[in-house]
Amino acid sequence: MREKNGAAAAANLMPRPFLQLLCLAGLLVLAATGLRADPLPLGPGRIECPNGAEPLTLFTYKPPTYRKGPLLVVCHGVGRNAEDYRNYAITLAERFGVIVVAPFFDKDRFPTSRYQRGGLVGADGKAQRPEQWTYAAIPKIVAHVRAREGQPKLPYYLIGHSAGGQFLVRLAAFLPGEAVRIVAANPGSHLFPARNQEFGYGFGGLPADLSNDTVIRRYLAAPLTIYLGTDDILPAPSFDDSEPAMRQGPNRLVRGRACFAAAEQLARARGWAFNWRKVETPGVGHEAAFMFAAREVEDALFGRQ
Repeated sequence: MREKNGAAAAANLMPRPFLQLLCLAGLLVLAATGLRADPLPLGPGRIECPNGAEPLTLFTYKPPTYRKGPLLVVCHGVGRNAEDYRNYAITLAERFGVIVVAPFFDKDRFPTSRYQRGGLVGADGKAQRPEQWTYAAIPKIVAHVRAREGQPKLPYYLIGHSAGGQFLVRLAAFLPGEAVRIVAANPGSHLFPARNQEFGYGFGGLPADLSNDTVIRRYLAAPLTIYLGTDDILPAPSFDDSEPAMRQGPNRLVRGRACFAAAEQLARARGWAFNWRKVETPGVGHEAAFMFAAREVEDALFGRQ
């Protein structure tokens, strides 16, 4: 109940265009798929999801014992290995009775600016319309699965690792949608709730309607979990060592802790709702399979049981 209330609070802060986008996505997907689409296959599968001119491949897993559990959308890392991430998440599907869907955001269509940064800013440096953001694909994926499963109110959770974690951190700020919980595991950089860091790392340089206090307040109210491995202290080949990233900390663990602390402090100072959670799993480095298999992932997704 606490999770649902937190998600509802964040939704109440959403600008009307965001809510209209969510409703439109559902209607478009229902029209494209029809009401008689087959449910997702049991076990591993692969399906296509309408997404305007950029349809997406979804790697799926539905437990043979599935009984109307929620949907878990899994966002892959910089290796673009969505099928591997689906496989890493099979342990989550079986453990929690959820449907797993891992969308493939290929590098040709979704480079860093459109994946980790969500397409918020175009090649011309100008902010794009919400329907152009890569984040807008998530409600379409959810609507597609809901239609196929015949569950129009199927609750959903999001989890992403590394580059996928970066994608979800920024999604939580700009288009959290109806997600019950958004889990960003081991992101290489964070979106600090501050305007003295340029976008990607903060809200600096964005137009007022994407960086004002209302937006930052909504960000802090989003049901976001920063999920960290305590051994994620060594740079991997894809480690962001740019100057703005290094100002956030020397490694992923320090950066995650620092962002959470800054957000918590700001929310307390302003008297704003704060629905973030920080969960750490000991002895795990920058490894998605181990982060997903850890005992602490239950807390990251669903809270302490």
